[in-house]
Amino acid sequence: MLAAVALCPPLAATAQAWPAKPVRIVVPFPPGGNVDTTARIVATALQRDLGQTVIVENKPGAGGLIAGDLVAKAEPDGYTLFMAANGPLLYAPTIFNRPLYQWNRSFAPVGMVSLTPLLIHVHPSLPARTVPELIALAKARPDGLTMASPGAGTTNHLLSEMLQRRAGVRWLTVHYRGNAPALTDLLGGQVQFSVDQVSVAQGAVKDGRTRALGVIAPRRVPWLPDVPTLAEQGVEGVDGQTFTGLLAPAGTPPAVVERLSAALKVALADKEVMQRIDHAGAEPRWTSSLAFAEYLAKEESIWLPIIKAAGIKAE
Repeated sequence: MLAAVALCPPLAATAQAWPAKPVRIVVPFPPGGNVDTTARIVATALQRDLGQTVIVENKPGAGGLIAGDLVAKAEPDGYTLFMAANGPLLYAPTIFNRPLYQWNRSFAPVGMVSLTPLLIHVHPSLPARTVPELIALAKARPDGLTMASPGAGTTNHLLSEMLQRRAGVRWLTVHYRGNAPALTDLLGGQVQFSVDQVSVAQGAVKDGRTRALGVIAPRRVPWLPDVPTLAEQGVEGVDGQTFTGLLAPAGTPPAVVERLSAALKVALADKEVMQRIDHAGAEPRWTSSLAFAEYLAKEESIWLPIIKAAGIKAE
């Protein structure tokens, strides 16, 4: 009993003292993409609740491994956080064959932030107007089509690989260091199409710079209601979405993780934050740290076997 009581004051003191200085959120992609946009919206809201500056720092490269490794090795004091997505957190260590970290050993999940559906959109010069037409073009030109990917092991990349296997086609995948440069080359016609988050693609689709062929989601999305799903076009078995979530280094005091999770919940319940994330083409989705960990375990069990079976490796 005395030992238990002796442990209580430090935990309470940690919760009260944190944060005593600025907090940084490390993003594994360049500015301008889905994860970066979400991180900046959340950072502004967290500042109000925490009473400290929250800085977003972009550390792109190696499919997110650079950012993930930096956070995993950071002091577990709650001042360095990881705004992660599927690829950098779950898949990159396997795809790059660099097991620098494991999500369930190297990080303390704080909570989910958002879920984002994806879509297939093409440069206007490509004649395809539906997903079946894109597949037909790919069959007619084996390895002749080029697809922009924001990085090896991203959800975008894996869904593209899944679609190729389901349809029995091949195209050339060009990997970039994030959504923004991939979209730039698509708009410029250097590549012909992309599998992109709705949050990234909707602006280009709405103003006619690209043409949306299909949404990768169970149902049509409110941001682009006229774009049919892949299932509506007869393309079955291709499904997935991008999550963003906040994590701290493993060993971060539980009181700090709980304080962060509570602040994140408040931030995502704010109407302005909800509207900004919704306007960006994503769905705000807070979960507790435990629920987020359960979600990550499920996603890993679905996708890692696919990665290994398909032999997907970064070049």
